[in-house]
Amino acid sequence: MTSPKSRKLTIPPQSHLAKLLDTKQVLLCVGCGGVGKTTTSAALALAAARAGKRVLCLTIDPAKRLANSLGLEHMTREETLVSPEIFARAGVPVDGSLTVMMLDTKRTFDEIVIRHASSQKAREAILNNKIYQYVSTSLAGTQEYMAMEKLQALREAGTYDLIVLDTPPTANALDFLDAPERMVEAIDSPAMRWFVQAFTGKSVSLGLLGKGSQLVLKAVGKITGAAFLDQLAGFIAAMNDLFGGFTERAKRVSEALRGPDVAFVLVTSPEPMAIEEINFFADRLREFAMPRDVYVVNRMHMPPAPLPGDLAGELVGCGLPADPAFQHAVQAAHHEATLLAQRDASHLERLRIDARDPTPVLRVPAFENDVHDVGALARVGEALIGHVAA
Repeated sequence: MTSPKSRKLTIPPQSHLAKLLDTKQVLLCVGCGGVGKTTTSAALALAAARAGKRVLCLTIDPAKRLANSLGLEHMTREETLVSPEIFARAGVPVDGSLTVMMLDTKRTFDEIVIRHASSQKAREAILNNKIYQYVSTSLAGTQEYMAMEKLQALREAGTYDLIVLDTPPTANALDFLDAPERMVEAIDSPAMRWFVQAFTGKSVSLGLLGKGSQLVLKAVGKITGAAFLDQLAGFIAAMNDLFGGFTERAKRVSEALRGPDVAFVLVTSPEPMAIEEINFFADRLREFAMPRDVYVVNRMHMPPAPLPGDLAGELVGCGLPADPAFQHAVQAAHHEATLLAQRDASHLERLRIDARDPTPVLRVPAFENDVHDVGALARVGEALIGHVAA
């Protein structure tokens, strides 16, 4: 048997996920919370790094155990290279490199402003505006859109061979898929256009407005105060200055999600609620003309091997007691494992597979322990891609 210290990961050509790792530039792992999506993302990233690729694993809301499994105290908003020494100590050779990063929503939004503002004055007007400071961190859909923005910026930089994105849970599926379009609609909405027309002087000047506009703004001002209106006026005028570059960027981001170098990995478990969630997400992907490249079903109970005909002799050969009580316990455990496997298989039948365009389904067995170190993460990656230990 090969020593773990010398084991190297090679990828069999017949593995579907391995093909994605080898041919795609972006993998987006999607799924509801609690099905192992973040672990799957990290395991695939590590598997690609072991195969020699320069890999970035970008996560939005990482669990602390993910950082710990990579030998890090915590994930940061900076691109952090996982030290080769960490892999060496775990006996996991990595021929490429693995970098991890947590999304910084506000910084990404700031970078867009800096890139597209028409002048230094316009740039500062947006960045220092209190309305912008709220919108850039708290507006619904901002995080999802900025994840796509950051992803696109990293792709264009060309630093990495593969980027694995751990996306928000499927409860925000629509926010994630149509975030670019929704951000453009928010900026170019009728209400925004009305405010832009009202604030052509880039400050509140009720005397320049029609009577209807005056009444609306006076009513709003009584509730919010004139200072708020000043901030709102400045924000809208500044965003109008930014609008052309921003909308063009949003369209590029939206188109990039549908590109041939992007793959979607749909992660679920055999639990009925998780399967319903992933079916919903698959339907949304179909509506948005985005690919459904592979299903990953984590924590599957696999059918146990048949018990030997001479159970007592087999137990004795393994140095175990062969008395009737122990044999009965073994048979009961085997029966329970069989029932769990049958239950998971029956639940998996609820997964809706399009017969005209079937999506491969990869089953990952339930491991005895949670993933808490590099070695365990490597084993998950091996299970995912169908490794060959050389």
